[in-house]
Amino acid sequence: MENLQSLLPLILIFVVAYFFMIRPQIKRQKDEKKFASELKKGDKIITKSGLHGKIVELNDKDFSCVIETMAGRLKFDRSAISMEMSKKLNTPAEKK
Repeated sequence: MENLQSLLPLILIFVVAYFFMIRPQIKRQKDEKKFASELKKGDKIITKSGLHGKIVELNDKDFSCVIETMAGRLKFDRSAISMEMSKKLNTPAEKK
């Protein structure tokens, strides 16, 4: 009984960490993977480094894409595309 009581705080810390840190991270990774797989030609995107562009080519062999920017065409890995910023870019602004 005493051993269980001494382990209870440790178990409680793990449960709290799982629900507030690990589980949301797993969900975010699933969402980003789904977002990257749903990209298509013509989508306007923003990379994690802040580069704006439009997808002109997708390559499934190496999971990359070619992005057209004002500077020309650049090849990026799909994981470099920011899901949050790209969704904000494609969501129409609310009118007041």
